[in-house]
Amino acid sequence: MSTSPAGPPPPADGLVSAARRNLRELAHGLSHASHPSTPLLAGAPKPWQRMLPYVVVLALTATFIPVTINVLTTQYDVPGALAGALGVAQAAPLLMLAHRPLQAWWIIFPADIAGALVVLARSTGPDALWPWTAPALIAYLFLLLALGLRETRRTVVGVWVVTAAAGAALHLVAPDRAADSALLLSILGAVVLVIGAAVRERGEATRRLAEQETISEAERAQRTLLEERTRIARELHDVVAHHMSVITVQADSAPYRISGLSEPAQEEFASIAAAARESLGEMRRLLSVLRSDGTEGDRAPQPGLDRLQQLVEATVRAGLPAELSLAAELGEVPPAVDLSAYRIVQEALANVVRHAPGARTQVSVRAAAGHLNVLVVNGPAPKPAAPLESAGTGHGLVGMRERVRLTGGTLDTGPLPDGGFRVAARMPLPPAVSPSAPPPSEDL
Repeated sequence: MSTSPAGPPPPADGLVSAARRNLRELAHGLSHASHPSTPLLAGAPKPWQRMLPYVVVLALTATFIPVTINVLTTQYDVPGALAGALGVAQAAPLLMLAHRPLQAWWIIFPADIAGALVVLARSTGPDALWPWTAPALIAYLFLLLALGLRETRRTVVGVWVVTAAAGAALHLVAPDRAADSALLLSILGAVVLVIGAAVRERGEATRRLAEQETISEAERAQRTLLEERTRIARELHDVVAHHMSVITVQADSAPYRISGLSEPAQEEFASIAAAARESLGEMRRLLSVLRSDGTEGDRAPQPGLDRLQQLVEATVRAGLPAELSLAAELGEVPPAVDLSAYRIVQEALANVVRHAPGARTQVSVRAAAGHLNVLVVNGPAPKPAAPLESAGTGHGLVGMRERVRLTGGTLDTGPLPDGGFRVAARMPLPPAVSPSAPPPSEDL
């Protein structure tokens, strides 16, 4: 006997399974809070803002407990002891609104239903609200607002559905009673929940935007660091390539310039020239990776300390009163230190122009104790002048630190008491060789 394969389930079964799944999710949302028990405004910067939720819930509780008891005893003829118990049960959980509103709902909602049943058993006037008394209705709106501010959309919708269903069920129990407060609570509750959810979602969007801005700022700083390192690598390539080219030319021309070289010596010079050419090729290939698409290398040689005077003069012509103090004898300055010193002075002067236009600036370059000391100090900007940039990102300082780190030196930057700024770089120089000192031994 052949059996046909099972077909897709009937549409009714799919609807039933979907309804069950939604009910399970709804029950889970009503029984499990979607947030930790941290109070509202716990991350606020000011203490009074962090204390505000506690002050509000204390005021609500202190107000609604006596008002609820008074309304139950005077308008609904409820005995004092029973009215006191209902008043405490309906209003005391308002203390939990700041940190556990869903748990407060599990106490207040049954207490309100119990109060409606108690009121049902009492003889009331035609104008008395039922099933929810006026204090219970208003306190419940505050509860719904707290839920809207803290819980997910599924949870607040479930709370509203359960509340509306309870009001309808109570109306069916006593159809002769006017259930005006049930309809009123359904309408006002929906409005309050929408307002609370809108405020919560706006706060979450603002928080996510702030987090994204923080991430973007970190990414910009990292990108600036990488771009500065790439720029330093390109500039150092030009410096090193010059010396490697000199080595290649000297090694290739040595057999023609020096007579009587043995064949092993000529082979050694040829090997040196080949290694230098190979190193130049490797650097060019590396540089082609570091350069951006469509860009070419600079044709002009890299600047150094010999061009500081021109740099300062150009800055003075731009309206910045700057003075240069450059030592006459600096000794042998490595190319990397020479280029880094120029770039540090250039960036420091650019920062003065941007952030303190018109400020008097002193530039000093000295060699002492085996180090090259570069100092750029500016005073406060004149009051009539407004800064060209009101807020800096510190990306220029990133480049300075990278250059000083490359040479093995140190950098000290910071504001001065008079409102100025100081940039001090200290980079090592090679040890000076005395003319009378014997040459280093070549024995291996």
